[in-house]
Amino acid sequence: MAYTTSDFKKGMKIEWEGKLYEILDFQHIKVSKNQPTVRTRLKDLKTGKVLEVNFRAGEYFEKPDFQEKEMQFLYKEGDQYIFMDLQDYDQIYISEKELGEVCKFLKENLNVYVIYYKGKIIGVELPNIVELKVVETEPGIRGDTVGAATKPAKLETGLVLQVPLFINKGDIIKVDTRTGEYIERVSEK
Repeated sequence: MAYTTSDFKKGMKIEWEGKLYEILDFQHIKVSKNQPTVRTRLKDLKTGKVLEVNFRAGEYFEKPDFQEKEMQFLYKEGDQYIFMDLQDYDQIYISEKELGEVCKFLKENLNVYVIYYKGKIIGVELPNIVELKVVETEPGIRGDTVGAATKPAKLETGLVLQVPLFINKGDIIKVDTRTGEYIERVSEK
């Protein structure tokens, strides 16, 4: 079975030039005398790089040979991250190097999807939003609410990001895993 550009949807996975990509965004473009094209933003699921690529309208893509398994992150041991398959309770080890930026959002007992491409693990798909605890930041300043002032905060996973001034050590915050940005405070310490 093959896909064409008319089948594109956000979040769909396609195989292109021997790699597995996720479609982040796409737009059909028709210019008067030229052939219609589809402008896409693709994320390489192995490296995490985002590309902008134009395809001819109607271009075919083979259905990719990939599998997503729901797993739970258990713990970190050295530079290895241990995940448990939620179906058969088998455990797998993935190195910090293989995970890349995903490590910054992994906390124990977080459910993720491990992506297998042609039988090999190529990455981990996180939920769009995770809740993480602030472990280090300057004390909050009351009354300083002019503008959108921010300060750095270190989270339980080691991730450092900018947060509003009212966030304190011990607060639980929501973080967007796609952008690495603060969304909102969930609870105070």
